[in-house]
Amino acid sequence: MDWDKLRIFHAVAAAGSLTAAGETLHLSQSAVSRQIRALEDSLTATLFHRHARGLILTEQGQFLFEATIAMSKRLDAASARIRDSDDEVFGELRVTTTIGFGSLWLAPRLPHLYNKYPDLKINLMLEESVLDLPMREADVAIRMKEPSQADLIRKRLMSVKMRLYATQDYIDEYGAPENLVGLKGHRLICQSTKSAQVAASSGFVQHLMTYEPRLSLTVNNYFGVLQAVLSGLGVGVLPDYVIEDFPNLVRVVQDAESNEVPVYLAYPEELRQSKRIAAFRDFVTEEIFAHRKRLQDDRA
Repeated sequence: MDWDKLRIFHAVAAAGSLTAAGETLHLSQSAVSRQIRALEDSLTATLFHRHARGLILTEQGQFLFEATIAMSKRLDAASARIRDSDDEVFGELRVTTTIGFGSLWLAPRLPHLYNKYPDLKINLMLEESVLDLPMREADVAIRMKEPSQADLIRKRLMSVKMRLYATQDYIDEYGAPENLVGLKGHRLICQSTKSAQVAASSGFVQHLMTYEPRLSLTVNNYFGVLQAVLSGLGVGVLPDYVIEDFPNLVRVVQDAESNEVPVYLAYPEELRQSKRIAAFRDFVTEEIFAHRKRLQDDRA
């Protein structure tokens, strides 16, 4: 099968248009069309349904497109390994983690990484769904549970617990619940149990709801929960790592907390020698060590 024709087919399938693919490939529309027809002739199959709004993949075309996607990711992995054979840390590193951890803990600390490696470009992908690292949907992941995918290098970073917090201004005005029964007099702000999240967090919220708080506000991520708590709206369920960066938050109901949530860093085995991943791994490890030390100093 002609690699050049496959490259052109992949561009057309991704763009859904001969014209758009031609612009990406710097080819005329007629040249792209001829290559697609030649590929269809060689396969004796129709790859696209043609209509006024553009092109739609046929069933055979979809099979081929999935194959070219896999090929493209493998080529990206090979390219990354070649680039990482250099001593310098530069280029793009695609990092995936949850919205809460990425926005509340990781992003505020990235200046430390950029100060050390100014030529490194971080593509931070924040979402609750688990991306496929072996298929190169991302280079490295920070996840709230141990990854189950094969061919991954895993490193446990720390543990997180969900606890109850409110601002000092809120406590001064409305008081703090002394125990879980006292939640009946307060608005509980938490992540929706219908949102994608770890079982420990969902279970903790479900337990809190049995105490029938006066009102509740549910959000689909912890960043939204935090903003509502900071505005003085009520008592919020938040991960304990937010305390250092938001010292105006006060923990309430000291004995109420979720089970431990392990936090793992993971990346594909094939990127073991990656200088970019090593730099990111060391940065995260150093930041967590510093985070723990500051918390210990505060307790002391």
